[in-house]
Amino acid sequence: MADLSTTVNGLQMPNPFVIGSGPPGTNANVIGKAYDEGWGAVIAKTISLEAEKVINVQPRYARLRSRESKEIFGWENIELISDRSFETWMDEFKSLKDKYPDRVLIASIMEEYRKDAWCEIVEKCQDVGVDAFELNLSCPHGLPERKMGSAMGVNPDLVEEVTGWAMSVAKVPVWAKMTPNVTHIEDPSAAALRAGADGISAINTIRSVLGVDLKTLRPEPSVEGYTTPGGYSCQAVKPIALRICMEIATLIRAEFPGRTLSGIGGIETGQDAAQFILLGSDCVQVCTGVMKNGYGMVKPMIEELSQFMDEHGFNSIDDFKGHSLQFFRTHAELVEIQAAARAKKKAAHEAKKTAEASDDAMIREDAQWTGDDFVDQSDALSRG
Repeated sequence: MADLSTTVNGLQMPNPFVIGSGPPGTNANVIGKAYDEGWGAVIAKTISLEAEKVINVQPRYARLRSRESKEIFGWENIELISDRSFETWMDEFKSLKDKYPDRVLIASIMEEYRKDAWCEIVEKCQDVGVDAFELNLSCPHGLPERKMGSAMGVNPDLVEEVTGWAMSVAKVPVWAKMTPNVTHIEDPSAAALRAGADGISAINTIRSVLGVDLKTLRPEPSVEGYTTPGGYSCQAVKPIALRICMEIATLIRAEFPGRTLSGIGGIETGQDAAQFILLGSDCVQVCTGVMKNGYGMVKPMIEELSQFMDEHGFNSIDDFKGHSLQFFRTHAELVEIQAAARAKKKAAHEAKKTAEASDDAMIREDAQWTGDDFVDQSDALSRG
Protein backbone atom coordinates (compact mmCIF):
# COMPACT_ATOMS: atom_id res chain seq x y z
CA MET A 1 0.00 0.00 0.00
CA ALA A 2 1.21 3.51 -0.83
CA ASP A 3 2.73 5.69 1.89
CA LEU A 4 0.82 9.01 2.02
CA SER A 5 3.00 10.59 4.72
CA THR A 6 4.90 13.63 3.59
CA THR A 7 7.28 16.26 4.94
CA VAL A 8 6.83 19.84 3.77
CA ASN A 9 9.41 22.41 4.92
CA GLY A 10 10.24 20.07 7.78
CA LEU A 11 6.57 19.72 8.79
CA GLN A 12 5.79 16.02 9.11
CA MET A 13 2.25 15.13 8.06
CA PRO A 14 0.57 11.69 8.01
CA ASN A 15 -0.99 12.63 4.68
CA PRO A 16 -1.01 15.67 2.35
CA PHE A 17 -4.57 16.76 3.20
CA VAL A 18 -4.64 20.10 5.04
CA ILE A 19 -7.64 22.03 6.37
CA GLY A 20 -7.47 25.39 4.59
CA SER A 21 -7.88 28.63 6.49
CA GLY A 22 -11.55 29.51 6.96
CA PRO A 23 -14.63 28.37 8.87
CA PRO A 24 -13.41 24.73 9.23
CA GLY A 25 -10.59 26.06 11.45
CA THR A 26 -12.62 28.64 13.32
CA ASN A 27 -11.76 27.54 16.89
CA ALA A 28 -9.91 24.91 18.92
CA ASN A 29 -12.90 22.56 19.11
CA VAL A 30 -13.25 22.11 15.35
CA ILE A 31 -9.49 22.03 14.81
CA GLY A 32 -9.31 19.17 17.29
CA LYS A 33 -12.10 17.40 15.42
CA ALA A 34 -10.10 17.73 12.20
CA TYR A 35 -7.09 16.09 13.84
CA ASP A 36 -9.28 13.32 15.23
CA GLU A 37 -10.74 12.64 11.77
CA GLY A 38 -7.24 12.22 10.33
CA TRP A 39 -6.36 15.45 8.51
CA GLY A 40 -2.64 15.88 7.91
CA ALA A 41 -2.52 19.47 9.18
CA VAL A 42 -4.79 22.40 9.99
CA ILE A 43 -4.46 26.05 9.06
CA ALA A 44 -6.56 28.06 11.49
CA LYS A 45 -8.92 30.79 10.38
CA THR A 46 -6.98 34.00 9.72
CA ILE A 47 -6.33 36.07 12.83
CA SER A 48 -5.19 39.64 13.51
CA LEU A 49 -4.08 41.59 16.55
CA GLU A 50 -7.18 43.80 16.70
CA ALA A 51 -10.17 41.49 16.30
CA GLU A 52 -12.57 44.20 17.52
CA LYS A 53 -12.16 45.89 14.13
CA VAL A 54 -13.50 42.79 12.36
CA ILE A 55 -17.31 42.85 12.04
CA ASN A 56 -19.03 40.16 9.99
CA VAL A 57 -22.50 40.36 8.46
CA GLN A 58 -25.27 37.82 7.80
CA PRO A 59 -25.99 36.22 5.45
CA ARG A 60 -22.46 35.98 4.07
CA TYR A 61 -22.57 32.97 1.74
CA ALA A 62 -24.18 32.40 -1.64
CA ARG A 63 -24.09 29.10 -3.53
CA LEU A 64 -24.32 28.13 -7.18
CA ARG A 65 -26.09 24.83 -7.90
CA SER A 66 -26.44 22.58 -10.91
CA ARG A 67 -29.80 23.13 -12.61
CA GLU A 68 -30.52 19.41 -12.70
CA SER A 69 -28.90 17.70 -9.71
CA LYS A 70 -28.85 20.80 -7.46
CA GLU A 71 -25.30 19.89 -6.44
CA ILE A 72 -23.30 22.87 -5.18
CA PHE A 73 -20.37 23.57 -7.49
CA GLY A 74 -19.82 27.28 -6.82
CA TRP A 75 -19.63 29.09 -3.47
CA GLU A 76 -19.21 32.79 -2.75
CA ASN A 77 -18.42 34.25 0.64
CA ILE A 78 -18.13 37.77 2.00
CA GLU A 79 -16.86 36.51 5.36
CA LEU A 80 -14.03 38.38 7.01
CA ILE A 81 -11.17 36.99 9.06
CA SER A 82 -11.71 35.80 12.64
CA ASP A 83 -13.55 38.17 14.94
CA ARG A 84 -12.43 36.28 18.05
CA SER A 85 -9.92 38.04 20.27
CA PHE A 86 -6.22 37.54 19.73
CA GLU A 87 -5.81 36.54 23.37
CA THR A 88 -8.40 33.79 22.95
CA TRP A 89 -6.53 32.44 19.95
CA MET A 90 -3.24 32.41 21.87
CA ASP A 91 -4.84 30.32 24.61
CA GLU A 92 -6.36 27.93 22.07
CA PHE A 93 -3.18 27.55 20.03
CA LYS A 94 -1.33 26.61 23.21
CA SER A 95 -4.01 24.14 24.31
CA LEU A 96 -4.07 22.51 20.86
CA LYS A 97 -0.31 21.98 20.86
CA ASP A 98 -0.51 20.57 24.38
CA LYS A 99 -3.20 18.10 23.34
CA TYR A 100 -1.88 17.30 19.84
CA PRO A 101 1.91 17.80 20.10
CA ASP A 102 2.64 15.67 17.05
CA ARG A 103 0.10 17.32 14.73
CA VAL A 104 0.84 20.31 12.49
CA LEU A 105 -0.86 23.59 13.46
CA ILE A 106 -0.42 26.53 11.10
CA ALA A 107 -1.43 30.09 11.98
CA SER A 108 -2.91 32.16 9.17
CA ILE A 109 -2.16 35.80 9.92
CA MET A 110 -3.14 39.13 8.41
CA GLU A 111 -2.15 42.60 9.49
CA GLU A 112 -2.15 46.21 8.39
CA TYR A 113 0.76 47.70 6.48
CA ARG A 114 2.93 48.14 9.58
CA LYS A 115 6.16 46.31 10.26
CA ASP A 116 5.69 46.36 14.03
CA ALA A 117 2.26 44.70 13.71
CA TRP A 118 3.52 41.89 11.46
CA CYS A 119 6.54 41.25 13.66
CA GLU A 120 4.42 41.24 16.82
CA ILE A 121 1.85 38.76 15.54
CA VAL A 122 4.55 36.39 14.30
CA GLU A 123 6.51 36.50 17.55
CA LYS A 124 3.47 36.00 19.78
CA CYS A 125 2.06 33.11 17.74
CA GLN A 126 5.31 31.19 17.61
CA ASP A 127 5.79 31.73 21.33
CA VAL A 128 2.68 29.60 21.99
CA GLY A 129 3.93 26.81 19.74
CA VAL A 130 2.44 27.09 16.25
CA ASP A 131 4.38 25.03 13.75
CA ALA A 132 4.26 27.40 10.78
CA PHE A 133 2.65 30.52 9.35
CA GLU A 134 0.56 31.29 6.30
CA LEU A 135 0.60 34.98 5.40
CA ASN A 136 -2.87 35.97 4.18
CA LEU A 137 -1.95 38.46 1.48
CA SER A 138 -4.89 37.49 -0.67
CA CYS A 139 -8.41 37.80 0.79
CA PRO A 140 -10.26 39.50 -2.10
CA HIS A 141 -13.00 41.34 -0.22
CA GLY A 142 -12.07 41.99 3.39
CA LEU A 143 -10.60 45.11 4.93
CA PRO A 144 -9.10 46.82 1.84
CA GLU A 145 -9.64 50.12 3.63
CA ARG A 146 -6.96 48.94 6.06
CA LYS A 147 -4.69 47.88 3.19
CA MET A 148 -5.04 44.24 4.19
CA GLY A 149 -5.45 41.01 2.21
CA SER A 150 -5.33 41.29 -1.57
CA ALA A 151 -4.81 45.04 -1.25
CA MET A 152 -1.27 43.92 -0.49
CA GLY A 153 -1.20 40.74 -2.54
CA VAL A 154 -1.78 42.39 -5.91
CA ASN A 155 1.35 44.52 -5.43
CA PRO A 156 4.60 42.49 -5.68
CA ASP A 157 6.59 45.23 -3.98
CA LEU A 158 4.32 45.12 -0.92
CA VAL A 159 4.34 41.31 -0.96
CA GLU A 160 8.12 41.28 -0.85
CA GLU A 161 8.31 43.90 1.86
CA VAL A 162 5.69 42.36 4.16
CA THR A 163 7.02 38.84 3.67
CA GLY A 164 10.46 40.16 4.57
CA TRP A 165 9.07 41.62 7.80
CA ALA A 166 7.60 38.25 8.78
CA MET A 167 10.77 36.37 7.83
CA SER A 168 12.91 38.72 9.93
CA VAL A 169 11.41 37.27 13.12
CA ALA A 170 9.98 33.90 12.10
CA LYS A 171 11.66 30.81 13.52
CA VAL A 172 9.30 28.36 11.82
CA PRO A 173 8.33 27.86 8.15
CA VAL A 174 6.37 30.60 6.40
CA TRP A 175 4.04 30.23 3.40
CA ALA A 176 2.71 33.23 1.49
CA LYS A 177 -0.87 32.81 0.25
CA MET A 178 -1.43 34.20 -3.24
CA THR A 179 -4.46 35.90 -4.74
CA PRO A 180 -5.55 34.71 -8.20
CA ASN A 181 -6.83 38.20 -8.98
CA VAL A 182 -3.68 39.25 -10.82
CA THR A 183 -2.52 39.01 -14.42
CA HIS A 184 0.75 37.14 -13.82
CA ILE A 185 0.82 34.96 -10.69
CA GLU A 186 4.58 34.57 -11.05
CA ASP A 187 5.16 38.21 -10.05
CA PRO A 188 3.82 38.19 -6.45
CA SER A 189 4.96 34.59 -5.98
CA ALA A 190 8.53 35.42 -6.94
CA ALA A 191 8.39 38.49 -4.70
CA ALA A 192 7.46 36.40 -1.67
CA LEU A 193 10.12 33.80 -2.45
CA ARG A 194 12.79 36.48 -2.94
CA ALA A 195 11.92 37.75 0.54
CA GLY A 196 12.65 34.29 1.92
CA ALA A 197 9.24 32.60 2.14
CA ASP A 198 9.62 28.85 2.52
CA GLY A 199 6.61 28.16 0.34
CA ILE A 200 3.59 29.46 -1.55
CA SER A 201 -0.09 28.67 -1.00
CA ALA A 202 -2.43 29.12 -3.95
CA ILE A 203 -5.10 30.00 -4.65
CA ASN A 204 -7.23 32.13 -2.42
CA THR A 205 -10.76 32.83 -3.65
CA ILE A 206 -11.58 34.60 -6.91
CA ARG A 207 -13.23 38.02 -6.67
CA SER A 208 -16.79 37.55 -7.83
CA VAL A 209 -20.48 38.42 -7.87
CA LEU A 210 -22.40 35.15 -7.67
CA GLY A 211 -25.63 36.37 -9.23
CA VAL A 212 -28.77 38.49 -9.01
CA ASP A 213 -32.10 37.32 -7.62
CA LEU A 214 -34.53 37.88 -10.49
CA LYS A 215 -37.48 38.25 -8.13
CA THR A 216 -36.02 40.92 -5.86
CA LEU A 217 -33.49 42.25 -8.40
CA ARG A 218 -30.93 42.27 -5.60
CA PRO A 219 -27.43 40.74 -5.95
CA GLU A 220 -26.53 37.87 -3.62
CA PRO A 221 -25.79 37.39 -0.79
CA SER A 222 -28.20 40.16 0.18
CA VAL A 223 -27.53 42.03 3.42
CA GLU A 224 -30.47 44.33 4.05
CA GLY A 225 -30.86 44.49 0.27
CA TYR A 226 -27.21 45.27 -0.47
CA THR A 227 -24.02 43.30 -1.04
CA THR A 228 -20.33 43.55 -1.93
CA PRO A 229 -18.17 41.46 -4.28
CA GLY A 230 -16.91 38.35 -2.53
CA GLY A 231 -14.60 35.38 -2.93
CA TYR A 232 -15.55 32.47 -5.21
CA SER A 233 -14.54 28.89 -4.39
CA CYS A 234 -15.66 25.25 -4.73
CA GLN A 235 -15.39 22.84 -7.69
CA ALA A 236 -15.87 25.55 -10.30
CA VAL A 237 -12.52 27.20 -9.54
CA LYS A 238 -10.44 24.02 -9.83
CA PRO A 239 -9.32 24.54 -13.48
CA ILE A 240 -8.11 28.04 -12.64
CA ALA A 241 -6.36 26.82 -9.50
CA LEU A 242 -4.64 24.02 -11.42
CA ARG A 243 -3.35 26.47 -14.01
CA ILE A 244 -2.00 28.83 -11.38
CA CYS A 245 -0.36 26.02 -9.39
CA MET A 246 1.28 24.77 -12.59
CA GLU A 247 2.72 28.24 -13.21
CA ILE A 248 3.98 28.63 -9.64
CA ALA A 249 5.48 25.13 -9.60
CA THR A 250 7.27 25.88 -12.87
CA LEU A 251 8.64 29.10 -11.36
CA ILE A 252 9.82 27.28 -8.23
CA ARG A 253 11.61 24.60 -10.25
CA ALA A 254 13.33 27.15 -12.44
CA GLU A 255 14.31 29.83 -9.92
CA PHE A 256 13.64 28.71 -6.34
CA PRO A 257 14.45 24.99 -6.01
CA GLY A 258 13.64 23.58 -2.62
CA ARG A 259 10.70 25.90 -1.94
CA THR A 260 7.24 24.36 -1.66
CA LEU A 261 3.70 24.76 -2.96
CA SER A 262 0.43 24.11 -1.14
CA GLY A 263 -2.34 23.71 -3.73
CA ILE A 264 -5.86 25.01 -3.09
CA GLY A 265 -9.03 25.26 -5.13
CA GLY A 266 -12.05 22.99 -5.54
CA ILE A 267 -10.44 19.88 -4.05
CA GLU A 268 -13.06 17.38 -2.86
CA THR A 269 -11.69 13.95 -3.82
CA GLY A 270 -8.46 12.01 -3.79
CA GLN A 271 -8.41 12.27 -7.58
CA ASP A 272 -8.57 16.08 -7.31
CA ALA A 273 -5.62 15.99 -4.93
CA ALA A 274 -3.63 13.75 -7.28
CA GLN A 275 -4.00 16.31 -10.06
CA PHE A 276 -2.64 19.14 -7.91
CA ILE A 277 0.30 16.99 -6.80
CA LEU A 278 1.01 15.95 -10.40
CA LEU A 279 1.26 19.66 -11.18
CA GLY A 280 3.80 20.32 -8.44
CA SER A 281 1.92 20.73 -5.15
CA ASP A 282 3.59 19.33 -2.03
CA CYS A 283 0.29 19.19 -0.16
CA VAL A 284 -3.31 20.26 -0.77
CA GLN A 285 -5.78 22.36 1.20
CA VAL A 286 -9.53 21.87 1.52
CA CYS A 287 -11.89 24.50 2.94
CA THR A 288 -15.20 24.84 1.04
CA GLY A 289 -15.27 21.07 0.55
CA VAL A 290 -15.38 20.60 4.33
CA MET A 291 -18.22 23.11 4.58
CA LYS A 292 -20.15 20.99 2.07
CA ASN A 293 -19.20 17.48 3.16
CA GLY A 294 -17.90 17.61 6.74
CA TYR A 295 -14.57 16.72 8.34
CA GLY A 296 -15.06 13.00 7.68
CA MET A 297 -14.51 13.54 3.94
CA VAL A 298 -10.78 13.11 4.53
CA LYS A 299 -11.13 9.33 4.93
CA PRO A 300 -12.43 8.60 1.40
CA MET A 301 -9.97 11.15 0.03
CA ILE A 302 -7.11 9.22 1.62
CA GLU A 303 -8.45 5.95 0.19
CA GLU A 304 -8.88 7.43 -3.30
CA LEU A 305 -5.40 8.94 -3.38
CA SER A 306 -3.89 5.70 -2.10
CA GLN A 307 -5.73 3.73 -4.78
CA PHE A 308 -4.47 6.10 -7.48
CA MET A 309 -0.90 5.66 -6.26
CA ASP A 310 -1.19 1.86 -6.12
CA GLU A 311 -2.60 1.73 -9.66
CA HIS A 312 0.41 3.63 -10.99
CA GLY A 313 3.03 2.01 -8.80
CA PHE A 314 3.81 5.17 -6.83
CA ASN A 315 5.09 4.43 -3.34
CA SER A 316 5.24 8.01 -2.05
CA ILE A 317 4.03 11.53 -2.80
CA ASP A 318 7.49 12.44 -4.07
CA ASP A 319 7.26 9.68 -6.69
CA PHE A 320 4.74 11.64 -8.73
CA LYS A 321 4.94 15.23 -7.48
CA GLY A 322 5.29 17.47 -10.54
CA HIS A 323 5.28 14.54 -12.98
CA SER A 324 2.80 16.19 -15.36
CA LEU A 325 4.64 19.52 -15.60
CA GLN A 326 6.81 18.07 -18.38
CA PHE A 327 3.84 17.92 -20.72
CA PHE A 328 3.21 21.67 -20.94
CA ARG A 329 4.38 23.61 -24.00
CA THR A 330 3.64 26.95 -25.65
CA HIS A 331 0.96 27.00 -28.33
CA ALA A 332 3.62 27.57 -31.00
CA GLU A 333 5.43 24.45 -29.79
CA LEU A 334 2.18 22.48 -29.93
CA VAL A 335 1.82 23.46 -33.59
CA GLU A 336 5.35 22.19 -34.31
CA ILE A 337 4.80 18.97 -32.34
CA GLN A 338 1.56 18.23 -34.14
CA ALA A 339 3.03 19.01 -37.55
CA ALA A 340 5.91 16.61 -36.87
CA ALA A 341 3.51 13.91 -35.65
CA ARG A 342 1.34 14.30 -38.74
CA ALA A 343 4.37 14.17 -41.04
CA LYS A 344 5.54 11.00 -39.33
CA LYS A 345 2.09 9.46 -39.65
CA LYS A 346 1.90 10.44 -43.32
CA ALA A 347 5.35 8.98 -44.00
CA ALA A 348 4.34 5.73 -42.31
CA HIS A 349 1.15 5.64 -44.37
CA GLU A 350 3.07 6.21 -47.61
CA ALA A 351 5.57 3.51 -46.69
CA LYS A 352 2.71 1.12 -46.03
CA LYS A 353 1.11 1.95 -49.39
CA THR A 354 4.44 1.38 -51.14
CA ALA A 355 4.88 -1.96 -49.40
CA GLU A 356 1.34 -3.00 -50.30
CA ALA A 357 1.89 -2.01 -53.95
CA SER A 358 5.08 -4.08 -54.00
CA ASP A 359 3.20 -7.04 -52.56
CA ASP A 360 0.49 -6.66 -55.22
CA ALA A 361 3.12 -6.63 -57.96
CA MET A 362 4.74 -9.72 -56.46
CA ILE A 363 1.39 -11.52 -56.44
CA ARG A 364 0.78 -10.61 -60.07
CA GLU A 365 4.26 -11.82 -60.98
CA ASP A 366 3.77 -15.00 -58.96
CA ALA A 367 0.72 -15.80 -61.04
CA GLN A 368 2.92 -15.78 -64.17
CA TRP A 369 5.53 -18.17 -62.81
CA THR A 370 5.84 -21.59 -64.35
CA GLY A 371 7.45 -24.64 -62.98
CA ASP A 372 9.97 -24.76 -65.87
CA ASP A 373 11.81 -21.49 -64.98
CA PHE A 374 11.05 -21.32 -61.23
CA VAL A 375 14.73 -21.52 -60.18
CA ASP A 376 15.76 -18.76 -62.58
CA GLN A 377 12.97 -16.49 -61.45
CA SER A 378 13.86 -17.06 -57.77
CA ASP A 379 17.48 -16.19 -58.44
CA ALA A 380 16.40 -12.96 -60.12
CA LEU A 381 14.49 -11.89 -57.03
CA SER A 382 17.32 -12.69 -54.64
CA ARG A 383 19.98 -10.37 -53.22
CA GLY A 384 23.44 -11.89 -53.58
